[in-house]
Amino acid sequence: MIKNLLLVGLGGGLGSMARYVCQRWLSASFPHHFPWGTFAVNLLGCFAIGIFWGLSFRSFENNEDWKLFLMVGLCGGFTTFSAFTLEGIGLLKEQRLALFFSYIAASVVVCLLATYAGMKITR
Repeated sequence: MIKNLLLVGLGGGLGSMARYVCQRWLSASFPHHFPWGTFAVNLLGCFAIGIFWGLSFRSFENNEDWKLFLMVGLCGGFTTFSAFTLEGIGLLKEQRLALFFSYIAASVVVCLLATYAGMKITR
């Protein structure tokens, strides 16, 4: 258990640092109202978790350490949006369409409301 926590923590730390650098660089390079930094991080994180997921069936199928470090840690630290999309695709693959649409809608709407509520409470 300790080894797993360390793998996730190391990957998460690296992912968080990479997110910070990407967002700062893109925000400075493209100073627009559209949040390009966050958009790019989400896009890159989703692409990366897709690649790591695909590779996990070829290269490190029996090595949970790499899955924990790369998918849970690195991608999770870089963006949790990648895990959200991977789980959504999993529901689609299982042909659970009602659950997929409920998950997507609830995640977006409820999380927006939760952020707003947190902001209102702390004012």
